[in-house]
Amino acid sequence: MKIDAQLTDEALLKLLGQRLMQQRLSRHLTQQQLAEQAGLGLRTVQRLEQGEAATQLSGFLRVCRVLGLLDRLELLLPEVRPGPLAQLAQQGPQRQRVRKTKTPPRSTSKAAGWAWGDET
Repeated sequence: MKIDAQLTDEALLKLLGQRLMQQRLSRHLTQQQLAEQAGLGLRTVQRLEQGEAATQLSGFLRVCRVLGLLDRLELLLPEVRPGPLAQLAQQGPQRQRVRKTKTPPRSTSKAAGWAWGDET
């Protein structure tokens, strides 16, 4: 069965539980072994596999960690990144060319002693 928005919460929890059980069995682990490796009680693993809603999300994450499935959660909840226009706005204006640095004018002895009113 495919996971989609048409499933009820109960059906989705049961489906996730079945998939966890299939992953556990494919790794040749008993429920007890999985519970010990995940640091959970046997009953918690049983509830997860049965799709009972009373289980905690942390228990689900521990089981996924033992089964090597944590990296797949990225597909479930991908990181929200800014769109292309927002990225451009964050960058600021792009440089178009490089300017030469201005060198300060050389002072001459005549210009160094100039003051207002000394135009002549």
